Amino acid sequence: MKTVPVYEAKNRFSELLAAVEQGEVVSITRRGVPVARLVAESGEMAGAVGRRKRVADALASLRHIRTSLKLEGDLKAIARDGLD
Repeated sequence: MKTVPVYEAKNRFSELLAAVEQGEVVSITRRGVPVARLVAESGEMAGAVGRRKRVADALASLRHIRTSLKLEGDLKAIARDGLD
């Protein structure tokens, strides 16, 4: 768990939210005393973040396949061979 003073939390709010989206818990303190905690939203929001990551990973895999794939010959002939 990350602990951050309130004045620092105000200045780094977007960065802290990104950390929370990645699963980290952030405790916000005032004069060293914990007063609030940032945690990831459960349910739909957490599912949307996970879904976005899975889609991004799938697209990255497809890009890798596309760049490493070499096709030689006529595309129609290759397609016909694939049907057999």
